[in-house]
Amino acid sequence: MTGKKNNRTRFVGLRFTPDEYDKIEQRRQTTTTKHVSEYIRRVLLNRELTVGIRNKSLDDFMAEMILLRVELNHIGTNFNQAVKKLNTLSHITEFKTWLSQHENDKQNLLNKINSIKEKINQISDQWLQ
Repeated sequence: MTGKKNNRTRFVGLRFTPDEYDKIEQRRQTTTTKHVSEYIRRVLLNRELTVGIRNKSLDDFMAEMILLRVELNHIGTNFNQAVKKLNTLSHITEFKTWLSQHENDKQNLLNKINSIKEKINQISDQWLQ
């Protein structure tokens, strides 16, 4: 431009059917544009559009991992509650022996659950960018 202000002074009104608007909105959502008007202006004026490509299989994987993370939280919580309950019965020799034998297994399980949760969190952080 040659120093002129780039104000938009012309107005064009367009009407779309709900289906047409939905298609435009779906296409806009695959780009980095925030507003439908900006998207339409870029398309009509052949300006650059930045398209973000989503990987459907990764989206499905992440949905499963999010569900798994929730499930792991519940399993860890239930396991801890069960062990705490068993600790109250430590006066019974059989339980005391069982608890001491499985304390290592409990720690390993909880460590693995935490590792999986951390990995899911890392992947989901990358996925959401």
